[in-house]
Amino acid sequence: MNARKYLAGLCLGFFLIPGFASPAEAEEAETVQDEILLKSGSRILGTVTGARDGVVTIDTDFAGTLSIELEKVESLKTSDPVLIQLADETVVSEQPLVIEDELLVIDTATGPADSYATSDLLLVNPEPWELGQGYKWSGLVSLALSAQRGNTDNDELDYNLESIWRSKQDRYTLRYNGENDKTNGETTVEKWYAQGKYDYFFDGPNYGGIQAYAEHDKFTDLDLRYVVGPFIGRQFYEEPIFTFSGELGLSYVNETFFVAEDNDYPAATWALNASSNYLGGDSRLYFDNRGIWNLDETSDYVVNTTFGLAFPLLWSLEAAAEILLDYDAGAVEGVDELDQTYRFRVGYTW
Repeated sequence: MNARKYLAGLCLGFFLIPGFASPAEAEEAETVQDEILLKSGSRILGTVTGARDGVVTIDTDFAGTLSIELEKVESLKTSDPVLIQLADETVVSEQPLVIEDELLVIDTATGPADSYATSDLLLVNPEPWELGQGYKWSGLVSLALSAQRGNTDNDELDYNLESIWRSKQDRYTLRYNGENDKTNGETTVEKWYAQGKYDYFFDGPNYGGIQAYAEHDKFTDLDLRYVVGPFIGRQFYEEPIFTFSGELGLSYVNETFFVAEDNDYPAATWALNASSNYLGGDSRLYFDNRGIWNLDETSDYVVNTTFGLAFPLLWSLEAAAEILLDYDAGAVEGVDELDQTYRFRVGYTW
């Protein structure tokens, strides 16, 4: 009996030793969650997955992933360490994310904790490329197909490929798109556009680079137009609610035609790009405009504009409705200056 009592007491003492937990306590410890207290008094429990653009994301059991503006947060604490990047690009690792009384709290090894405004929190759990480690690869492949049979046989094929490699310092872009249409077996549309572009980011919102692109449009008499030249750009706004950038450059342009006389000239080029998630639901409104202005013959210019609305589907698929307006002030005789295209496409994004 004495031996049994001794063993029972030893086991009880083992679970009471500081640093050891009972099975119930161990289970409770495993369910410790991150906590966000809003200024409204609401308390949210879950797992904080990141923060960027003034918004923190948290995975919850009751509502999936929530996105919460930091300006609405009274306090926040994660149970596990995260990687924190401040607005001055200081990187802090191996400590929980803590916000107390609307201030970001960063522990220091040598003294009291430092406090920062939440606006100084740039990123939580940034991607490697955002820390200057390698490139992020993103892109899109999409198709728009239609076939009509009956009194008139119509076949239409639109295709689009975009691939972007982005690092903290620079960006490479490749684009290729085109359209091929047939009516009663005869080709009615045959055009394509290809672009290669390099951007180098300076300090602040300014960047510069070089581009080269070529295009073909059989039924506007254009066999080949290629454009090569440098440019400078500026990222005026870069928030999910509204992004806007502009570029201005000088280029050499060479044009060959099927019937009209071939031509080459120096040109001013420009590009404007804007997007917004204003409609919500991960949808995206976008506007792209690019142009060429002939500096030898200033009445000659080409403007290409796209308006679009893209929205996500399942499995990284994206659908988009677009309006394309192509205007050529120097169009050859018998060809309309304005070409309009309306299309709906489905593509895969990564």
